[in-house]
Amino acid sequence: MSIERVAKQIEFIREIDELKHVLRQSYLMNGSRRENDAEHTWHIAVMALLLKEHAIDDQLDLKRVVHMLLIHDLVEIDAGDTFAYDVKGYEDKWDREVAAAKRIFGLLPDEQASEWMNLWLEFEEGLTNEAKYAAAMDRLHPVLHNFYTEGKAWRAHQVSVSAVKARVAVIAEASPVLADYAASLLEQAVEKGYLLPE
Repeated sequence: MSIERVAKQIEFIREIDELKHVLRQSYLMNGSRRENDAEHTWHIAVMALLLKEHAIDDQLDLKRVVHMLLIHDLVEIDAGDTFAYDVKGYEDKWDREVAAAKRIFGLLPDEQASEWMNLWLEFEEGLTNEAKYAAAMDRLHPVLHNFYTEGKAWRAHQVSVSAVKARVAVIAEASPVLADYAASLLEQAVEKGYLLPE
């Protein structure tokens, strides 16, 4: 181990502290303030560990899932958080995030930079069972936050239930049980006026 290698790793650690300053549109479940990306990341990593029993694939590499979840939003340090229902923001989201991934993961020693970039790409492509399960956690999380804040962010942005259903469809690929649970919350959210109907 060289001092130069440690210095690169510490510089990366210092850089990712910035994730604590990236605000999301979702509110904390008590509604007191918007959550930041670091809080979101921690919460979905815990969810992945806790809810694994509901995954279709009982052979999931959970370490890989948690690794993906811990790094998937690091790109937002540069690219910012694009609200899930912001059509205009999605036009250049991929380009902004790829550039951010190259810069941020590029701070690491070469083999770690390559490994972490590949994990980020695996999450974004969503083709492996691990990536699908990780995405399910990422999509379920804001549903929970919006439901328990009486649709605070949904109402602020006039989000419709059909838009949320399209966004959370990926949950069923990883866990029908969690997909059914999310669908139940969405149905209740419409009834309670948290979400616009179809």
